[in-house]
Amino acid sequence: MERDTAFEMAASAIRFGAGITAEVGMDLADMGLGRVLVVTDANLAALPPVAVVRQSLDDAGVSHDLYDGVHVEPTDASFKDAIRIATEGDYEGYVAVGGGSSIDTAKAANLYASHPPADFLDYVNAPIGKGLPAPGPLKPLIAIPTTAGTGSETTGVAIFDFVEMKAKTGIAHRRLKPTLGLIDPDNTKSLPPAVAASTGLDVLSHALESYTAIPFDQRPRPERPILRPSYQGSNPISDLWALEALRMMAQYLPRAVAGDDEARGQMLLAAAFAGIGFGNAGVHLPHGMSYPVAGMVRHYMPPGYDVDHAMVPHGNAVIVNAPAVFRFTAEANPQRHLHAAGVLGADLSSATPEDAGKVLADTIIDFMRRLDVPNGLQALGYTADDIPALVEGTLPQHRVTKLSPRAAEAQELTALFEDAMHYW
Repeated sequence: MERDTAFEMAASAIRFGAGITAEVGMDLADMGLGRVLVVTDANLAALPPVAVVRQSLDDAGVSHDLYDGVHVEPTDASFKDAIRIATEGDYEGYVAVGGGSSIDTAKAANLYASHPPADFLDYVNAPIGKGLPAPGPLKPLIAIPTTAGTGSETTGVAIFDFVEMKAKTGIAHRRLKPTLGLIDPDNTKSLPPAVAASTGLDVLSHALESYTAIPFDQRPRPERPILRPSYQGSNPISDLWALEALRMMAQYLPRAVAGDDEARGQMLLAAAFAGIGFGNAGVHLPHGMSYPVAGMVRHYMPPGYDVDHAMVPHGNAVIVNAPAVFRFTAEANPQRHLHAAGVLGADLSSATPEDAGKVLADTIIDFMRRLDVPNGLQALGYTADDIPALVEGTLPQHRVTKLSPRAAEAQELTALFEDAMHYW
């Protein structure tokens, strides 16, 4: 294998500040857009962030339609519904208002309406789909996050539940990234504490996974630059964003969950910072394992989420795997694991390289306990009998699992899911 010698940084433009949601109409008018689609979910459609967006568009003379059919934790069916609306409407641009579900849905709608493929799976990540790159530029998309977790306003990734396989997968290419992310602290003031905790722990895992991913120069060299993956492995620039996101998360997440408005604004910034990091370096096993955890849920109803169906919020599905994973991966690069633990506040005065996995895992578990999130897979309704299916759901997630600094096939994944059943 000829290894790559290059990495590429790509991220959306971002603007941060209280009240900037009201600027979106001016932004679109300055782009010369006259007709756009606003993409959100049914709950947000009646709340202030969407009302501010629509008023701003009206004030700027930008015509718009509202699509409020976003599915929280999108599915292939919900993506296809948004794609149908976008294709029929032939819009000049898009505004996504919400968490990662809304932003990812808008990305998919933009891609498929701009460059319709022969088959839905053509753009979906291999080996589930063909993983074809976006063949050309997309239309402008402005993303306005209302949760501080996914960082989707900065990345070229759109994640969904592929119901047929009971697993999450996604679409990834630099051209999917929003044109602009408007990061407005006013939009997270009403976030329920459980939602703030789950999304904030997603920030934690994004940053940890991108910082500990295989280095970019251990990946195969692509035949053409357009084929270089968005998730390239850890690199010097992504490291900077990931470490700062970890520092901010440790400082502000407990306060944000307690309802501190300043801390919630800072967690929005931390989510964007982590997004810039993992959007170029990638994530690995905690995310790869999270996809079947979310896709196979039977009965778990998460507190703080206004849903009428069983669901594991993405941040919870990720963080329940994280301590087990970092115990496992630490031997590949103990110094990085220890350094990350230190940034999160761990006492490293007597830690040795052999302690790296335990120290980092214990630090994550401490945050989980302080924030009252589920204690491992058992708390989500899973038992040892589910592990073979969880392993089978993880194995196809090559886009992320192959970035692990330590290889994990079926035997290793089985042990990891066993370890993730409970932590205290």
